Amino acid sequence: MTRKILVVDDTRNVQVLLCDFLGSQGFEVQAASDGKEALACVKDFKPDLILLDIMMPSMDGYQFISHLRRDSNIPVIMITAKQQEADVVKGFDLGADDYIIKPFRMRELLVRIRAVLRRAAAETAAQPLLVVGDITLDSSKHDVRKQDQPIELTPLEFLVLERLMQNAGQVVKRAELCMQLLENGFSGSEATLKIHIRNLRMKLEENLAQPRYIETVFGIGYRFMEGS
Repeated sequence: MTRKILVVDDTRNVQVLLCDFLGSQGFEVQAASDGKEALACVKDFKPDLILLDIMMPSMDGYQFISHLRRDSNIPVIMITAKQQEADVVKGFDLGADDYIIKPFRMRELLVRIRAVLRRAAAETAAQPLLVVGDITLDSSKHDVRKQDQPIELTPLEFLVLERLMQNAGQVVKRAELCMQLLENGFSGSEATLKIHIRNLRMKLEENLAQPRYIETVFGIGYRFMEGS
């Protein structure tokens, strides 16, 4: 089955370049010039993945992700010329799955796209149900619950939590988590990992100063605990 990619960028030359290249790689591609147009395309085109420029008129990339994540987990790769950590953090907080900085090589982008699509397809093939304390993770439904109350996670946050819960009570080294992110097409830096650990804690923990679920083992990595 041909995979569909939606390219969202307000620069016509970039649209043509990406559409031509991805089309030559066997993808079905459609383009939108801003967030509003992209939201309409999502309903009609039903893409498997979205390449999203951040700085656009009318509705920028951040606003688009906010609207998209209300009812969709379609993977999103941010394409941005902005390299400040705050911009990356904001994108991840809103639900982006990965990012790539302009200028980039087409082959690098292709590798990231294929890896993100593989990861999305593999989620349903993973161990379907994990239960640790009052946290339940169902990979077949992309569902996480705390005391039977749903917790909304991005696909990347879900990936990190799943790895920690699979090794509950044991330390998972930072290097192992970073490598898993890389293998699934995401940025594998420790700074990026810390962002997602922080986001998970904000969604799971009642007191960030005294985490019950995700413990930092200084100098080594993280351990998932049952809570108390």
